[in-house]
Amino acid sequence: MAQVEKRGGLLRKSSASKKPLKEKVVLMYDEIFMTEDPSKCSPRFWEELFLMKVNLEYLEGKLESLDGEELMKIKDNVNCLFQHCIQALGEEHPIRVVNALQTLCALIRGVHQKNKSTSGFDIINMLMGFDKAELCMKNLMESLDSLLCAEGSESLKSLCLKLLLCLVTVTDNISQNTILEYVMINSIFEAILQILSHPPSRREHGYDAVVLLALLVNYRKYESVNPYIVKLSIVDDEATLNGMGLVIAQALSEYNRQYKDKEEEHQSGFFSALTNMVGSMFIADAHEKISVQTNEAILLALYEAVHLNRNFITVLAQSHPEMGLVTTPVSPAPTTPATPLGTTPPSSDVISSVELPLDADVQTSNLLITFLKYSSIVMQDTKDEHRLHSGKLCLIILTCIAEDQYANAFLHDDNMNFRVNLHRMPMRHRKKAADKNLPCRPLVCAVLDLMVEFIVTHMMKEFPMDLYVRCIQVVHKLLCYQKKCRVRLHYTWRELWSALINLLKFLMSNETVLLAKHNIFTLALMIVNLFNMFITYGDTFLPTPSSYDELYYEIIRMHQSFDNLYSMVLRLSTNAGQWKEAASKVTHALVNIRAIINHFNPKIESYAAVNHISQLSEEQVLEVVRANYDTLTLKLQDGLDQYERYSEQHKEAAFFKELVRSISTNVRRNLAFHTLSQEVLLKEFSTIS
Repeated sequence: MAQVEKRGGLLRKSSASKKPLKEKVVLMYDEIFMTEDPSKCSPRFWEELFLMKVNLEYLEGKLESLDGEELMKIKDNVNCLFQHCIQALGEEHPIRVVNALQTLCALIRGVHQKNKSTSGFDIINMLMGFDKAELCMKNLMESLDSLLCAEGSESLKSLCLKLLLCLVTVTDNISQNTILEYVMINSIFEAILQILSHPPSRREHGYDAVVLLALLVNYRKYESVNPYIVKLSIVDDEATLNGMGLVIAQALSEYNRQYKDKEEEHQSGFFSALTNMVGSMFIADAHEKISVQTNEAILLALYEAVHLNRNFITVLAQSHPEMGLVTTPVSPAPTTPATPLGTTPPSSDVISSVELPLDADVQTSNLLITFLKYSSIVMQDTKDEHRLHSGKLCLIILTCIAEDQYANAFLHDDNMNFRVNLHRMPMRHRKKAADKNLPCRPLVCAVLDLMVEFIVTHMMKEFPMDLYVRCIQVVHKLLCYQKKCRVRLHYTWRELWSALINLLKFLMSNETVLLAKHNIFTLALMIVNLFNMFITYGDTFLPTPSSYDELYYEIIRMHQSFDNLYSMVLRLSTNAGQWKEAASKVTHALVNIRAIINHFNPKIESYAAVNHISQLSEEQVLEVVRANYDTLTLKLQDGLDQYERYSEQHKEAAFFKELVRSISTNVRRNLAFHTLSQEVLLKEFSTIS
């Protein structure tokens, strides 16, 4: 007997040369694409259609192949198909519901794809007709809401979320997707929250639910009142917020794990042998090769939660029991094709298990630690635009955290100490830090470490000015809290001071190149004012009097850098060029630093001359400093502990519009045919009751 093969909806005998036979569902689709009503000749046409296995590829391809005029001729039949799909969602038989959901996906995507190349028909009118659109969408959203909230099939819920993601992402710019007006009116917000608050549902569908919510929140967020924004901002249910935090933590944790695995793979492989042989000249190239695709969708969800909902801040520090131990999933995870990281949800085993702490007996992890580790990976390489945007979003999230009073309270809490193993960029002039030597410290130390790490590793020709400004702002906001609450943080402040001075040196040595693209004086002023914060208020928040002495020692030791900066800004502020005003502000800001240098340097030289010492030790310099504080005169500078609060709408709207467009494209691309496959579903519904 000849073997039967199936391709693109066609059935043919492999050994014969006869005309291929079409499978029945394809013949039924062809009838829909005629101008006649298919149910005229076959009264049970629609009933039979939803018992047939959907051929997504054929249906979508057929819609795309028609031109605008041809599509308008069959509009009544398309409307009829759309309405019958919605009716089928209320059926008792799950196979009908499954087929209706998949048919809706194909219809929505096919019609939208057609609209990209051919204008002249409205998508809403084409799918359901203007006169019936409101009722159709109301019924559709109510059916989806019921299916998501019911205790029924997990596969059906998964398909409902896929349909909603399909609906939201069919256009690159989601704010131009007019169908979403009906999703705003007929909210599914409560259904999403129910998924997140219920552990079994969260494990299966949490990722899709969180990404869907993040996208819905961004629909026309600057033009009109978005009900999803309003509702998200007032959620106070602990189980829901913790559920959302857990989904985000697990997605980021999975990224961190995959990155670490790749890093270890490279270190033990050919590259490791090569770099050992010829030195470390190739270390940067080796590092670039282990970059893993970032996950902006889940990062956007974290941002929206932190930015909109003050109650979510508590979730950042919440230790998750599931994050401390690896557990075996109760049921086997459905197999999904391998796709790039960041585009698909973590599998069920990842959601049951989570990131292992360095020492399981000592500590558990939390969302903030996982996010800081993620940021330390993402912010290493900002050379391409994609990673630059990801790094920017990480810094925006940290900005929101650094401004929040409650977040600062637990960041600086001496009773909440953690080891946070941040990823450090391989550099020729430093050794890789050993993980086991990490001290347990308040979480703010890890934030400061991350900022210092960024400062020292991104002084390059393609200078990321915007990221540097944000980085310095995060440090400044943390210092403002410490000054206000008199928190004496035991931190290696010298590393920060050294990094800031090296950054100033970089700005000066690359003045001509950088000034062609950036106003470097804005950044220089911020750095100088950080030093002014330490000089003016350091006695209220530095851990010990000797820390304050060390600050002065560092300024005196590096006086040449400050002298050079003063010469540069004085030169530009006395000229009538475009930088006159900006440079002049730095000149005025340097007054106390210059006073310290001019006061102590002669006394140090005198001490060396009297004692016949050619080069003083650090302790000898500190002795001179301590003996001459009384005669030092400093000017009180206003506004050092003030800052402008973060505002998305006024400054970041363009960035978020572009980011959401990129996420929407990525989500749509990865809702490929295989993710809507019926194989798993048909196994679950092998019999029709």
